[in-house]
Amino acid sequence: MIAAPIHLAGERLMLDPAGHVAWPAQKLLAVSDLHLEKGSHFAARGAMLPPYDTRETLERLARALRRWRPQRLVLLGDSFHDAAGCARLAPGDAATLQRLLSGLEVIWVLGNHDPAAPVGLPGVAVAEWRLERLVFRHIGQPGATGELSGHFHPKATMPTRAGGVTRPCFVADAKRVLLPAFGAYTGGLDIADPAIGRLFPRGARAFLLGSERLFSFPTGPLRYAAAALPA
Repeated sequence: MIAAPIHLAGERLMLDPAGHVAWPAQKLLAVSDLHLEKGSHFAARGAMLPPYDTRETLERLARALRRWRPQRLVLLGDSFHDAAGCARLAPGDAATLQRLLSGLEVIWVLGNHDPAAPVGLPGVAVAEWRLERLVFRHIGQPGATGELSGHFHPKATMPTRAGGVTRPCFVADAKRVLLPAFGAYTGGLDIADPAIGRLFPRGARAFLLGSERLFSFPTGPLRYAAAALPA
């Protein structure tokens, strides 16, 4: 995979096509919106989804950790789909998660779906977390600088000769990076939605996730450019 370098508040970050951000200088990996146990949450309410979302999401996380070998892992909120999600982990998934987190400095940024710290897992839970000139939080704040956030599950449509291709994406400008949702059972909100647009009033750059690389194109004030280029 080919990650795309960007600079935020003077720090060099890498946007990975798998949907996470690496900060090599700090040996840090940031992911957002895992929504673990979303399938079991809906199953309890009668919507019988295949119960494999947590396993697939943890496999994705394992690949990211093997690729970047971080010492810090920052989870940008909604790591579990609801406050009781941690307690519903299947024994095998719970053991896998414990193994993945072992030896890491883990920061659980709390989200609207998981407003309390997960029980029995390593790490500290915080409303937001700062390192150097960067701030990590779940929901982005207009006017913030050096911010990494999630929550909105951004997606965008890339124009191609065969028509538009819609994919999850990063959205970035000189002040912030908005991360895509990392979980297997997560939908997306188009970046033209006002909830995202208010974070990027002067436009931004979208980085669509591809199998091996990102595809980048600029947005004006919520308008797409006519062409997309490999990042």
